[in-house]
Amino acid sequence: MSEKHDHNHEEEQNFITIVNEEGVEEQFEILFNFDSEEFEKSYVLYFPAGAGEDEEIEILASSYIQDEDGKEGQLMPVETDDEWDMIEEILATFLADEDEE
Repeated sequence: MSEKHDHNHEEEQNFITIVNEEGVEEQFEILFNFDSEEFEKSYVLYFPAGAGEDEEIEILASSYIQDEDGKEGQLMPVETDDEWDMIEEILATFLADEDEE
C-alpha cells in the first residue's frame, strides 16, 4: 500500500495530508523524520492532527520517497522487523530527550 503526501520543506511544514484507501484526505502532524544509512531509506513518524496533548495517540511510521522538487512524496510501508526495531529505538530516544526538556 502506497500513499501520496504533500510536504513543503521550504516552509518547514509540520503536516502531511494522506489520502486513505477510501479516498478520504486525512491530516497528520509530523513528529520527526530521519534518514537511515543502514537501510538507505528516509522515514517519517507522524500522528493524527488535532490530537490533544493529554490524550494517548498512535504514532505511525512510514518510509518515504521524496519527489524531485521536494514538495510531495510517496509513503511506503515499513517492510521488515529490523526496520521496525530501528524505528522503535530512535523513537524511544526521541521521547526520552523530549522528557528531559
